[in-house]
Amino acid sequence: MASEVLVFEVSESGFDRYVVENSHKVPVLVVFMGVWSEPCISMDNVLTDLAKEFAEQFVFAKVDIDEQPGLRDKYDIKNIPTLLVFQNGEITFYQEGQMQEEEVRVLLKGVGVFHESDELRQQAREKHMAGDTPEAIILLTQAIQKDPTNTRVAMDMVQIFLDIGELEQARGLFNKLPEQDQESETGKSLTVQLAFAELAAKTEGIDVLSSKLEKNADDFDARFDLAVCYIAKHDYDTAVDHLFILLNSAPEYKEGAAKEMIITIANILSSNDPERAKKIRNRLGSFLH
Repeated sequence: MASEVLVFEVSESGFDRYVVENSHKVPVLVVFMGVWSEPCISMDNVLTDLAKEFAEQFVFAKVDIDEQPGLRDKYDIKNIPTLLVFQNGEITFYQEGQMQEEEVRVLLKGVGVFHESDELRQQAREKHMAGDTPEAIILLTQAIQKDPTNTRVAMDMVQIFLDIGELEQARGLFNKLPEQDQESETGKSLTVQLAFAELAAKTEGIDVLSSKLEKNADDFDARFDLAVCYIAKHDYDTAVDHLFILLNSAPEYKEGAAKEMIITIANILSSNDPERAKKIRNRLGSFLH
């Protein structure tokens, strides 16, 4: 029998039943939101997906502040979205503003809602960052054996394959992921990384291209290909520098490819490094005007 997904729209009359009483059994995450607010809609989607993933392990209760002004005033809600966590009838967590999926996962872990395979994923990430990639792969293999349904493990493995230059394995594993995972934020990031890694693999490589530029700084093809190689290595600052040189010397090269590539880099960085993305966009704006 399938587990029940515990997602409710809560009114003032049903608040005690759906929130307070349930909080003595499982954690209850209450989000005060407006149906007209994009951050609220985004957070609603994240929590609904997590409620499906962790069916019966926590309750997601939605309160529309326009429909339930009494609850809004009772809990002194000033901004939306606002998240409250109820446990054993008490508020144990309060957060104003939109929370991303990984932030909510951290919150859920703090109230005992998590996958053991995600613990192994974190250990694998730390090993990989420390340079012990073989041990990271072993840990991810253990994680997928414990929880074959956790496709985030497979996406982590794709990232490692990309980082160590195993493009064929990275592409093969990525193509096996469900479409919904390929279309997730992580999936889109991997798609871009795969595209640049595959483009870089078709160039002559950093050493040869750098040598060409030393001999001829106006070799636009070499400079563009070199930027692609640095993007594939996640050295975005060096890539951007080369692209601005190209943009200055040959703005119409490949119908403005340098400008488009700079915009692409800013978009790549916007989620995980918004300040860096902003600097690149500001630099481009200043250059163009």
